[in-house]
Amino acid sequence: MGPCERLRRYWFLVGIVLAISLAKLQPSLGRRGGPLKPEITITYVAVSTIFFNSGLSLKSEELADALMHVKLHLFVQTFTLAFFPTAIWFILKLLALTSINPWLLKGLQTVGCMPPPVSSAVILTKAVGGNEAAAIFNSAFGSFLVLQDK
Repeated sequence: MGPCERLRRYWFLVGIVLAISLAKLQPSLGRRGGPLKPEITITYVAVSTIFFNSGLSLKSEELADALMHVKLHLFVQTFTLAFFPTAIWFILKLLALTSINPWLLKGLQTVGCMPPPVSSAVILTKAVGGNEAAAIFNSAFGSFLVLQDK
């Protein structure tokens, strides 16, 4: 396998390495107020683009049907944004009694309060034959709820 074929095959991994390298070499590009304006481009443009692309694969009827499952959405949002962070909080209280680095605990607390990434929620739901439209809706709704909390 030649270098060009290898690059084509592992394009995503190469892209991640390049992005990390660029961030290391020039961190001011991605800072708040920097030329890339991440407070706008990431918060609104990137998230909206991800949800738009996910929604393109759905039929309008499927999305409309998914919106009607109010009990499902209440359960998912309550579990994701209330139950899970509370459970993590209790686990962290127990872990704080051990010799684990406090910064690791703060990182776990932060990750425990975030909604699941869109790609994970939608791909895993699709893989098990679940309601993909409801997964997209709940991922989008949960992410926008968290974004508005800033």
